[in-house]
Amino acid sequence: MSALLEVSGVSVSFDGFRAINNLSFSIGPAELRAIIGPNGAGKTTFMDIVTGKTRPDSGAVTFGERSVSLLSMSEAQIARAGIGRKFQRPTVFEDQTVAENLTMALKAHRAPWRVLFWREGAVDRARVEALAAEVGLADALPRKSGELSHGQKQWLEIGMLLAQEPRLLLVDEPAAGMTLAEREHTTQLLVEMAKTRAVVVVEHDMDFVRRLDCKVTVLHEGAVLAEGSLDHVTKNQQVIEVYLGRG
Repeated sequence: MSALLEVSGVSVSFDGFRAINNLSFSIGPAELRAIIGPNGAGKTTFMDIVTGKTRPDSGAVTFGERSVSLLSMSEAQIARAGIGRKFQRPTVFEDQTVAENLTMALKAHRAPWRVLFWREGAVDRARVEALAAEVGLADALPRKSGELSHGQKQWLEIGMLLAQEPRLLLVDEPAAGMTLAEREHTTQLLVEMAKTRAVVVVEHDMDFVRRLDCKVTVLHEGAVLAEGSLDHVTKNQQVIEVYLGRG
């Protein structure tokens, strides 16, 4: 099966510091992958490159069956091509309801000229209800988003990203600040989402990564240090030295 995302020999430096060093990485069309590594390993820069926020100095980044280059596209074009990103801190419209947030995300996904004439119809309402159900917020549709718990806000933001029908979702530390029950639900949500799209989770929390039960990529100094199951990579002597041995 061909890769959905292919990063080949990518390097980028900031003021002489090589943040990404000849990085190669690929993920399949319906795959869950965790990326771990010490601070400064290049995890955020990797996501910045894939989403068009940072341009690499060298290398190639291709996406989709036709292997379209992402390096010639703007951030907005990359988002429209089917790549969504969820940052660590949820950004929802707090004084709008859950339903209104999801509706706005649906509307924003449409072409600019269509937005001008857009009126919410029964199909959109049904889609909003389906999205809310998918992320576990079916009962919260009329609630103001500001009243939600931290975990629920994270799920709402994931729902807003899903409204854009991404084929690849990049998720940054989803478990941070969540209760045990919220973490459990988030695990199930990410696993379920990866059945129909690619999901890359950047995470520090080893217990959460273990629950995801997926292939793990370990980054160190901007390159892949090890790859495989969590058990496999945590037995790797280099991984132990640079990452797990700390603290």
